[in-house]
Amino acid sequence: MGSPRKSDKKAALDFAAWGFNITSSVGIIMVNKALMATHGFSFATTLTGLHLLTTTLMTIVFRWLGLSQPSHLPLPDLIKFVIFSNLSIVGMNVSLMWNSVGFYQIAKLCMIPASCLLEVVFDRVHYSRDTKLSIMVVLVGVAVCTVTDVSVNAKGMLAAVIAVWSTAFQQYYVHYLQRKYSLNSFNLLGHTAPAQAGSLLLVGPFVDYLLTGKRVDHFNFTSLSLLFVVLSCIIAIGVNLSQFICIGRFSAVSFQVLGHMKTVLVLFLGFLFFGKEGLNLHVVLGMILAVLGMMWYGNASAKPGGKERRSVLPVRSERHNGGSEDKDGGEK
Repeated sequence: MGSPRKSDKKAALDFAAWGFNITSSVGIIMVNKALMATHGFSFATTLTGLHLLTTTLMTIVFRWLGLSQPSHLPLPDLIKFVIFSNLSIVGMNVSLMWNSVGFYQIAKLCMIPASCLLEVVFDRVHYSRDTKLSIMVVLVGVAVCTVTDVSVNAKGMLAAVIAVWSTAFQQYYVHYLQRKYSLNSFNLLGHTAPAQAGSLLLVGPFVDYLLTGKRVDHFNFTSLSLLFVVLSCIIAIGVNLSQFICIGRFSAVSFQVLGHMKTVLVLFLGFLFFGKEGLNLHVVLGMILAVLGMMWYGNASAKPGGKERRSVLPVRSERHNGGSEDKDGGEK
């Protein structure tokens, strides 16, 4: 009787983790879209630094309240993680600036095969035929939804390659570090968020100036635009925390595949709130295909042999670093 209850508890926690991530991610995209399109705040890298600064404050408060236990992350691992994360953020922003929207979306889709390759090479993960096919269905569905004009140039291609691989390594590293050092999401954020916030707030204004030709310190804040910045930072706490929870409970590949539900929801909400321009039959069919692919992936990867890890990563024995969200977590 204990096993079904544990399985039900895990399923409920998995669903809550995904719901938390999807809700917060869609929310921040809609808020940032209003902030940038309506209020003209186009400083994406600096805004990400503010997001991580707010997240750092959250981890400090949690530690002060005793909700997060002391933990250790070696400096070399922290430096590598920050490099991958910051390259991912800057690379995605530069890729969007230098490439057409269509090629930018194709680059984002390439993160799934890149993440799969990292898991195959480093963790010796084996995917069943159904799992591979379901990933292909998701990729095709999202591509139909989002890819329109596609034009390529050399510097845009370089930015896209850097963005794809740095994002894949960053997400793989989230899962790797949590398993290797028995860190829960709060612990890992407590180590990484301050370093990321400091580095991005230092270089962010310069990157944004190179991308937009505008200086963030010259931006004319209004009370409404400032409210949107604050709201974006608050929601970012949920985005950062839920990303670490989801990748820790599952894997970078599952996070990428099922995470495309956010793409579908953002498209749907965009049509709902910002007008139906661009909404046509092939976009609707692509959205349906992507959702069906995600459902297939969830089912296929959960079956025996659907996704198997054939190597075991040594884990530190300090169990006090673990958190409640990890105890019932399993890889998918």
